[in-house]
Amino acid sequence: MRERSIQELYADDPERADALAFGRRGALKGAALAAMGATLGAAIPFARHMPQGHLPALLARPAAAQGAAPPVLRMDGKADLILQGDRPLVAETPEHLLDEAVTSTRNFYIRNNGQIPEPFSADPDTWRLSIEGEVNTPLNLTLGELKSRFPVVTRQLQMECGGNGRAFFAPQTRGNQWGNGAIGNAEWTGVRLRDVLQAAGPKPGAAFTGQRGNDPHLSGATDRAAIDRGMRLAKAMDEDTLIAWAMNGQPLPNIHGFPLRLVVPGWPGSLSPKWFTRLVVLDRPHTGAGMGGTSYRVPTRPIVPGSSSNGADFAEMESMPVRSILSSHAHGSRLPAGTRALDLRGAAWAGDLTVRAVHVSTDYGATWQEMQLAAPANRHAWQRWQGRVALPADGYYEVWYRATDSEGRMQPHAAANWNPQGYGANPVSRAAILVG
Repeated sequence: MRERSIQELYADDPERADALAFGRRGALKGAALAAMGATLGAAIPFARHMPQGHLPALLARPAAAQGAAPPVLRMDGKADLILQGDRPLVAETPEHLLDEAVTSTRNFYIRNNGQIPEPFSADPDTWRLSIEGEVNTPLNLTLGELKSRFPVVTRQLQMECGGNGRAFFAPQTRGNQWGNGAIGNAEWTGVRLRDVLQAAGPKPGAAFTGQRGNDPHLSGATDRAAIDRGMRLAKAMDEDTLIAWAMNGQPLPNIHGFPLRLVVPGWPGSLSPKWFTRLVVLDRPHTGAGMGGTSYRVPTRPIVPGSSSNGADFAEMESMPVRSILSSHAHGSRLPAGTRALDLRGAAWAGDLTVRAVHVSTDYGATWQEMQLAAPANRHAWQRWQGRVALPADGYYEVWYRATDSEGRMQPHAAANWNPQGYGANPVSRAAILVG
């Protein structure tokens, strides 16, 4: 059998080639360096800083560079999103389509847990929402009554799937293999859930909620909820938790919950039911579909990656971890020869917190450059960042980007706290850029 060259190995089995190229000394040089450069299609100006055993981002995430595009969702009114699954329908926004201060409806990601109900054909103002449970005055309000009875507010609010970043875990976990694109920062219009709850009058023992929408279970069973999640009452009373009927100044599209949805910013998006119909106030944690066990819960003590767990020692995932995206350049971008600077842009956010800083590296983390970071438009909105980095020559580069939250927590270099359902992975991200 003919022995394959290191270049052929990189094209066919990049992980094995990487191990052979670095060898025991951890140095990339000579023929191995040339082979890697040939495979990448360019020289590597900062090869001397490449970490031992480093698998280049272009080979680890090859689709954008090699033309093997992932499945794409084709839907009226939506951009070409990455199709993560069709039952239920789940689609991710590529990072370069998030290059907007306010995420347009066409670029907003899609996450469903059940079937998509038929559009509500009656007058939207007749849609009803009930507030029940540990309250002094149960309410059954129409959308029209919500609009007329309570102050109307408009806020830019982040919404992020609890599994955003799941694809970065090793070994792979269950669930949709999101990159960083299960996030959107739309402008939402509605009323504060707090105002509605105060009208209902929570009883002294009230401490939690359970909320659900009108999406049918995937099986079609009418006695089962597609998802039925709940949260601490304190989050329900946050001034930014909204009952929303408009998205970016227009009525909600059906795919995003027309005519009414809940928006719980900074916490897992599963707490924000679309087609919102019911909220129950409780004196104990909710036990609906999607609660308990390992569902939207993370280990309080590290577990062995790849092991199974019943979630007994897990805690509810609440405020989402700090994360950043690069939106100015798509992964795998090829720029003209002679390009000697990159003008970079992106966004960063940190759940209930704010972002303190964003740093970028083009030399494999040997040095980091702080970017200009804007303040959020309002609490729970993401923050835009920008900056320029210099490039010494044509060749293959990786833009590494990381954010630090207001309490000093920084994105780790690798996905941490592995868990069976893949929540909370927020490692430093990297995008391949080729010049010349």
